[in-house]
Amino acid sequence: MAKGTLTRWERALERWQSALVSKVVRHEPVELLDALRRECDQHAVVCSGTRVVVPNAYEVELAAGVHAQLLRHGGGDVGQALTDALARHGESRGYEWAGPLTVRVTPAARPAGDPYRVCSSPMPHVRADRFPAAG
Repeated sequence: MAKGTLTRWERALERWQSALVSKVVRHEPVELLDALRRECDQHAVVCSGTRVVVPNAYEVELAAGVHAQLLRHGGGDVGQALTDALARHGESRGYEWAGPLTVRVTPAARPAGDPYRVCSSPMPHVRADRFPAAG
């Protein structure tokens, strides 16, 4: 393959990755936030008329290439921004978190057709940097 062809191919790949990062992080943050809110709402447990407990540990898996691109462009605070947005949602609904609220953004463990995946669990004593290893 000629050097010019390879360079054009690399540039095309970089543009594709940049567009994907923009789509996930900048242009569709509402969709990602909606997925987090849905995850929260769907796992709410009504304990009494005034007490609704929801999971506190959320994990957003991004496609590995998108995650790497995000880190290269200084996206290390995305988890905190998502945590803050989810905290506001919980506060507006009167939810009680099962422990300290945290959202961790990680590369996908396996290839998926979707740009991201959201899951949650109640973990009373968890921080984003102390999630259990994926098994």
